[in-house]
Parts: sequence; C-alpha cells; structure tokens
Amino acid sequence: MSLLAVRDLSLTMAGTRILDGVSFEIGEGEVFGLVGESGSGKSMTALAVMGLLPDRARSSGRVDFLGRNLSALPERQMTGLRGNQIGMIFQEPMTALNPMKTIGDQVAETLLIHRAATAAKAKAIAREKLDRVGLPGDRFPLSLYPHELSGGQRQRVAIAMAIALRPKLLIADEPTTALDVTTQAQILDLLKGLTRDENMALMLITHDLAVVAGMATKVAVLQRGRIVEQGETRSLFRTRAHDYTRRLFAASEYRPKRTPRIREGALLSVDGAVREYLLPRPATFSPHRKLRAVDGVSLTIRPGESVGLVGESGCGKSTLSRAILGLDPLQGGAITLGGRAVTAGHSMPRDLRARMQVVFQDPYGSFNPRHKVGRLVAEPFHLSAKPSDVSERVAAALEEVGLAASDMDKFIHEFSGGQRQRIAIARALIIRPDLIVLDEAVSALDVRVRAQVLDLLARLQESHGLAYLFVSHDLSVIRQVTDRVLVMQKGKIVEEGPTEAVFAHAEHPYTRSLIAATPAIPEEWRVTNEAD
Repeated sequence: MSLLAVRDLSLTMAGTRILDGVSFEIGEGEVFGLVGESGSGKSMTALAVMGLLPDRARSSGRVDFLGRNLSALPERQMTGLRGNQIGMIFQEPMTALNPMKTIGDQVAETLLIHRAATAAKAKAIAREKLDRVGLPGDRFPLSLYPHELSGGQRQRVAIAMAIALRPKLLIADEPTTALDVTTQAQILDLLKGLTRDENMALMLITHDLAVVAGMATKVAVLQRGRIVEQGETRSLFRTRAHDYTRRLFAASEYRPKRTPRIREGALLSVDGAVREYLLPRPATFSPHRKLRAVDGVSLTIRPGESVGLVGESGCGKSTLSRAILGLDPLQGGAITLGGRAVTAGHSMPRDLRARMQVVFQDPYGSFNPRHKVGRLVAEPFHLSAKPSDVSERVAAALEEVGLAASDMDKFIHEFSGGQRQRIAIARALIIRPDLIVLDEAVSALDVRVRAQVLDLLARLQESHGLAYLFVSHDLSVIRQVTDRVLVMQKGKIVEEGPTEAVFAHAEHPYTRSLIAATPAIPEEWRVTNEAD
C-alpha cells in the first residue's frame, strides 16, 4: 500500500482551473520530486495534500494517506494529522517562523499542540531535533530568535519543527531556492539523511532539475496543472519523452548568446576597500568588537563587461555591493566610477549615483505596492532633471523589456515573478546607467523564466553597452553570463580570472568546494531520445 496516493485531483479557483486530474503515489521512505515552472500548480498540489486550500478553491478527486481519504476528513481531524503524520517545510523560513518566539519555543510548540509531551519534555525534544539538523546547543541555544540566525540556519529550524513528531511524510516546497550552494548542499544532505534514518517519505517540490537528480527516486513533471510525464528519475531524465520536459532541460542548461563589447579602461575601480561593523559588547564596560565584512578588496569592471561575484552567505558580497552603490561607507580604501569618487549617503552627487542602478532578488519587496507601475519605473528620474516626456520613456522602457506600454497603469501585484523582474530591469534602465548591479536577480526564478531574463539582459547589454556586476550564489548562472568571476570568502577575494578558466581549473580550495557543492545532472543521464 502506498503511503500517499493522489487520484485525479482537480482544483479550480474563481473559475480558473489550477489542477487538472493530477495523480501520483509516494511509497514509505521514498523521495518523490515534483517539478515544473512557476504557476504549474506544484505548491497548490502540496496545499491540497495538507488540506490548506483557500476558501474559494473548489477541488475534486481523492488524496489518500495510509488508506484514509484526506479530502473527506473534517478540519479537526486534519489538524491532528498536520505536523504529526505530515510535516511541511516552506520556501521562505522567515515567513514560516514567528519572530516573537524563540527557536526552542517554536520547535517545542509542535509537540505541545499535539499533546505529545509535557513542557519540559518538549524542550528536551526540541534540543534533540535542533542538534539533529546541525544546530548544536553550545552555539545555538534554545533562547535564540529567528532574526539572530542566517537564512540557512532558519531553514534548519523550520526542518526541526517539521520533523519534531517524526512524521511519515515530509513535504518540502522549494526548501533551498534562496540558499547558497554550500548551505543548499548541507540542507539536501540533511533531508536525505532524515528520510534514510527515520524511514520518512519526502515530497520535494522544486524547479531545480539538478536537485531532483541528486535526491529523488521518482519524479513527476507538472505543466499548467497537469502531470505530463512521471516515472523513475534516471529513466525520465534520460528519455524526456514529453516536449515540455525537454524544454525544461534546455532552459536549465541555457546559455544566452552574448557578443561582449568590452572597452578599455576602468569604469568601476575598488581599491583596498574595508568595511567594518561594531559588534555588541561582550560585557557592560568592555570595548566593542569589530567584524571586518570587507577586508582589503580590490577589483575593476570595464565598460561593457560582465563580472560575477560569488561566495556563500556571509562572505561579504552584499556588503561590498552596498558600498559600490554608495549606500554604505567604507572605513578604508576607495571606490571610483568613471574616475570620480563614490561616497556614501547624500554627499554622493546625483548625476554620479544615476550612473549606477540595482536590480534586487525580490522585485516585489523592492516596489511600493500602492503605486502603479508607471510611477515605479519613473522613480530614478529623481536623480536627474525630470524630462517632459516621462510617460513616453516609461512606455519605451517597458516595451524594451518585453512588456506592454499599457502595463504602466497596473499595480505590481498583477504580475508574475518574471514580469516583476522585467519591471525592475526597466526601472534600472530608464536613466541609461553605465553599470547595473544584479543582486541575486534570477535566483528565485524558475528555469524557463530565468532563461528569458538572461536573454533580455544579454540583449540590453549589447544594445546599450552596459556593464554588469552579477552578485550570486548560483554558480551555474555566473558561468553562463559573465566574462570574469571573483570568488569571495570571509571578506576577501580569494580567486579571480576569466570565468571559464576559473570554473575549469579552479586553484583555490574554497573555489573548488563551491563548484563541488553545485548540484548537477550526471553526464550519463544526459542521453536523450531521437525526439529531443
């Protein structure tokens, strides 16, 4: 008997069909991958299994768990199953964790709600589970709050919560999308170990085909609410019988056509940059300790060049980016753009600041949701004299990134993630900068949307002669779109050079460890059928 059997699951919301006859099975201790692009219905499938569909959703079909039809269970009985027999890990741990509660209380809460332990016993189990997910008590006491942890550490807390009652099925919805490669590898190893040691089944929802290749024994491919192909992972990845599956693979390995027009001279120069932060005093009258987040970094970017800056979380990438953009002051060294000094705060001339723009990882979080797109895209004009033809320029910028001029009259929530990122690029382009800093700009996008955005960036670079600084933990993206790469560790640049040379013949052990931690589809799985 299967642990979980989904039979002909269909779902509509506001008259729109979200799922259409979805069927699959997961056995005990099995890792099952569910892949597809954004909007394919992956997360709604997981919510249907958990009984957490929105009130306006209308569903049909069956979801059987250990022979019980979950679709027919009343909410009270489903509450008894959630967290107990079925656990779930969400993509963004900061939104899944309560910022007002300690990590110990949050892990223990699962046991207390299900009355599985006394308060003292629940705390002891919480300590045990946090130790199990790699957060030992000597460094991570139960009294810590979520904001005191890194993204990877918060995800470990979320996993500890999900496994506190040793569920038979764990659903992981994009659990590693926003994590750097080494942290991602640690989380995936942890999940793999948990399924082995606890005989727990894992339903892994992701758009990353390489992650599925390394984790799942079976996989299903979801397109527009329908499973178009499913089977044993190795066999499916080799044959790719369905056209949509082949398109997903092509997008995951996609490299945009680039014709770099790199000009001589330095557009951006960073010379011995130092950025320090004061840490809390260890005792009341003790002096402040200092954290040197950027430690004597030097680099150059030439006009028209694409440079990648890679490293794991906490290495100093974002701190260096903020200093380059004039958002954070330096305690040593200097930064120049076109020969002019970059300074932090209001002392930086507006016309100099206008020569640099930024595209963030989360476009929704970087826009004011109360304003329409026309106003949002026109925001950079506060750095220069506002032209009389603002509307025409906004329309042209939107059309240049593949959107319609009429989109300026919509709100940001009316767009998909890929469309929002296009709007963010339009905003960065509208005052024609020389340099665009892309801070994890495509890491949260599914493979097909990512390929479209990378194509767009390559085209815009060629037409406008832009220079790019790609700040990313995704080494596969960096390899596809940059001319040179800089590897950062603990505030220092430990290796740099032409991108292909660094990836093919990395010299520093840290660089080699990053490349080794990057998920990859085995070469022997890349044999495809004649239809490919």
